Amino acid sequence: MLFAAIGGTVPDLDVYFGSLLYNNEIDAMLFHRGFMHSILFSVLGAFLFGWLVHKLYNSGKRLHSTTQKDWISLFFWSLFTHPILDCFTPYGTQLFAPFSSYRVAINNIAVADPIYTLPFLICMIVLMFFNRASNKRRFWLNLGLGISSAYMLFTLGNKLYVDTIFKKSLVENNIQFKRYSSQPSILNNILWFGVAETDTSYAVTNYSLFDTKNRFLNFKLISKQRDLKPSEFKDIEELSSFSNGYYSVYKITENEYEYNDLRYPLLDGENSNTSIFSLSLYKEEKRLNMKPFEPNFDDFGEVISRLWKRLKGI
Repeated sequence: MLFAAIGGTVPDLDVYFGSLLYNNEIDAMLFHRGFMHSILFSVLGAFLFGWLVHKLYNSGKRLHSTTQKDWISLFFWSLFTHPILDCFTPYGTQLFAPFSSYRVAINNIAVADPIYTLPFLICMIVLMFFNRASNKRRFWLNLGLGISSAYMLFTLGNKLYVDTIFKKSLVENNIQFKRYSSQPSILNNILWFGVAETDTSYAVTNYSLFDTKNRFLNFKLISKQRDLKPSEFKDIEELSSFSNGYYSVYKITENEYEYNDLRYPLLDGENSNTSIFSLSLYKEEKRLNMKPFEPNFDDFGEVISRLWKRLKGI
């Protein structure tokens, strides 16, 4: 369990390595969920870590108690299941790097969802108190996997349902959309955020499974602001790809700009410039750079309170 936990943590070390490899904050951010979250890295890392740990472990009283093949298998599954799970979230995972920069994002579960995480975590803690050969240990393992997997299947079905509702809502509101996307808000799978792209704007709204009407209501239009264009800066092109084309860029000063990733909900439904994933950009020589990312809110408790109030339905 210890070595599998280590293996499962390795892909997210790209946050640390990105800051070491790049002086530019945009490059460092885009490195996250890149190559270290790919299938190729899972395969290469499995052989490297499996060989190394077997060398260190296979000595003294533990000599010949394990095989290199088993260690490779352990590290492969711990490395591989990490990016696979990340693919279900909205952030996007470059599963096929370095051959493709395409970010896989199914958008059916939030990056943090306690209903998925906590039952599995509790079962893992409980089984640690049983002997590794005990049938009770296997029972708790299967229970934890079963609950989390069943919930994941529910979120996939929920995603299909919500997408159907969103499309019907767009049509009924006479919004001439080119494409649309939906995702759950943080910490739950009840309250969903939807964004649809038109020729000149983005239509954004939300919907709770507890709403009295099974429709997305109160659409708000956000202008397709492009004060910096991909043709001018490759950094905007890469950020646009990261955001799957759902973004706006506002000029703040002569050298400063605000980049809003519109895949994510607005913190204030009345203010179109309050994206939860807002980046402060500035020109640096012939490129763009950004200030270290900070969540765009002052009172986290107030944000959670508004989220809970809207989640309960209207």
